[in-house]
Amino acid sequence: MRGETFGSHRTLERRQSLIPVWFEVTSLIVLTVILIADLLLILKRPHIPSTKESALWVGFYVTLALIFAATLAFFGDTQSSLDFLTGWAMEYSLSIDNLFVFVLIMTQFSVPRRYQQEALMVGIIIALVLRAIFILIVGAAVEQLSPIFYIFGAFLVFTAIRQAMPDKEEDDVKTENFIVRQIRRVIPISDEYDGPKVRTVVNGKKIWTPMLIVFVSLGVTDLMFAVDSIPAIFGVTTNPFIVFTANLFALMGLRQLYFLLGDLLDRLRYLHYGVAFILGFIGVKLILHAMHENELAFINGGQPIEWAPDINNWVSLGVIFASMAVATIASLVASRREKRAVVER
Repeated sequence: MRGETFGSHRTLERRQSLIPVWFEVTSLIVLTVILIADLLLILKRPHIPSTKESALWVGFYVTLALIFAATLAFFGDTQSSLDFLTGWAMEYSLSIDNLFVFVLIMTQFSVPRRYQQEALMVGIIIALVLRAIFILIVGAAVEQLSPIFYIFGAFLVFTAIRQAMPDKEEDDVKTENFIVRQIRRVIPISDEYDGPKVRTVVNGKKIWTPMLIVFVSLGVTDLMFAVDSIPAIFGVTTNPFIVFTANLFALMGLRQLYFLLGDLLDRLRYLHYGVAFILGFIGVKLILHAMHENELAFINGGQPIEWAPDINNWVSLGVIFASMAVATIASLVASRREKRAVVER
């Protein structure tokens, strides 16, 4: 793994990023334009996307991410490209778990399916802003306190255990309900939707529609997931640009993936176990790295623990893909067996 990724301030020299500044700026501008264009398309033509349309959009964003990784290798270096691919694959895998809670939110607030695209897109934009702030905070902490990886690792292992619990989504929804109650106490909100509008007129007064709560719920939900995923991606790289773009690409195709999977989400019963395994693996990886580059005086006298391995990103990428593949295949096999048992009855 590169020295700048988790490098100890004492034992490893942190190298400057090989990614040109002009490439970073240009990439962010282009990606922002794509996001704005995507949002304008939704606002201009709100509709329920077909499976074919959703599949094409998901394929477009996946291809775009792969092209970005290739250009990153060309204008930067191959290690940065690998870091991006690993971070993007992990964030995309963890983001899929968001979809289960997104379905609960849409159902809970009875959002008309015709306007769910807009709700998801605005929620994703809110999530990107919140994640950017969170990335800056975590990045600053990592730069100043390298032993913080012990804390991140322990937190991710704890999160992995919680993720494996079946009532996790219900707990998340309860948290959202509390936030929604607080919003309703201070902001007048109508009981009915007025199309995709967030403001409407009731009895001559302008008030907010339930769409506002949907936006906030989606944004807060993603932020709760980011509390898990952001520390995890710092287990791949500490480069803020790669961390943010990996998150950006993971969220860009999430809206289309929501409609593409549709009812299939109910059949992916073991997906949360795959997500839990990824979080647990990254947590252990962080702890092992912190031990490998140890700076805490009360652990081994402040000396690095030589037997602790430093797991590289090729291994991480393989674990991520294998975990999601096993969880998905196991879910589909179990669902098929259940259907067969029902037919045989």
